[in-house]
Amino acid sequence: MKYKDYYKTLGIARDAKPEEIKKAYRRLARKYHPDVSKETGAEEKFKEVNEANDVLSDPEKRSAYDQLGYYQPGQDFRPPPGWGGHGGGFSGRGDAAGMDFSDFFSQMFGAERSAGMGGTGRRRAPQRGQNIEATLSLTLDEAFHGCEKQINLAASGEQRSVKMRVPAGSMPGNRLRLAGKGHPSPTGGAAGDLLLTLQISPHSLYRLEAKDIYLDMPITPWEAALGCTLTVPTLAGNLRLKVPVGARSGQKLRLTGRGMPAADGTGDFFVQLMIVLPPTLSDEEKALYERLQSLSSFNPRPTFPSPDVS
Repeated sequence: MKYKDYYKTLGIARDAKPEEIKKAYRRLARKYHPDVSKETGAEEKFKEVNEANDVLSDPEKRSAYDQLGYYQPGQDFRPPPGWGGHGGGFSGRGDAAGMDFSDFFSQMFGAERSAGMGGTGRRRAPQRGQNIEATLSLTLDEAFHGCEKQINLAASGEQRSVKMRVPAGSMPGNRLRLAGKGHPSPTGGAAGDLLLTLQISPHSLYRLEAKDIYLDMPITPWEAALGCTLTVPTLAGNLRLKVPVGARSGQKLRLTGRGMPAADGTGDFFVQLMIVLPPTLSDEEKALYERLQSLSSFNPRPTFPSPDVS
């Protein structure tokens, strides 16, 4: 098995005082906690930090660990002769129960040694329950503002309800972890976690592209030609938007910072103009269009070849 340097894991000296161990552990546990950390390999590092703290914060385990001597992290390691005679094992404080610790920990500290087996037999620590993975569907409004959700689970033949808080700015594919809400341990250890992958249902008005929100905004030909001020419905409330003179169909107008909120920067809100004609024209409206046709010299197709006239 491979040697674990618990002092190096916590970034402390071998003569560190208990309060230094506690301070280092709390700092690293916050940094790598899987629920909040964006660090690569955070879950594995969180386990390593917990394992190191379990040994170094327990005076009996720390004393025994220090007696092993100095080795390089990852160096092949075997327990010294007579290691099984350390008082029949370590009772500890129970911090390791249900934790997924390394083989090094399990062989050195993680199981009670049986005196009747000459100190060579071990009973493994209780195993952690399995995680439950599921999909949670949200509306765009729920994802934008955040919400409370309640889901029903069937785990190990038992029906139960779980409540959770979905943070504002949740995106499709984000995962929420609810610690201890997974399957119970079959051996009396800690329960697994509930892992929820978020998906966002299509909206009748808006579409979500990355962190940006798009809205197709119908406007009349005269609003496009003359310019106007529109009232734009956003997920955060109505906003006034000025449309420039001579606006084009398909033109996008940006409302900066009005998209999905996110820790790494809020997205934008885009209004895409769509020029629409009245479904029917009155005689007066038709006459005005005919008048405009006779007055205007505008050619919308200047690059097209001239049509043949027969």
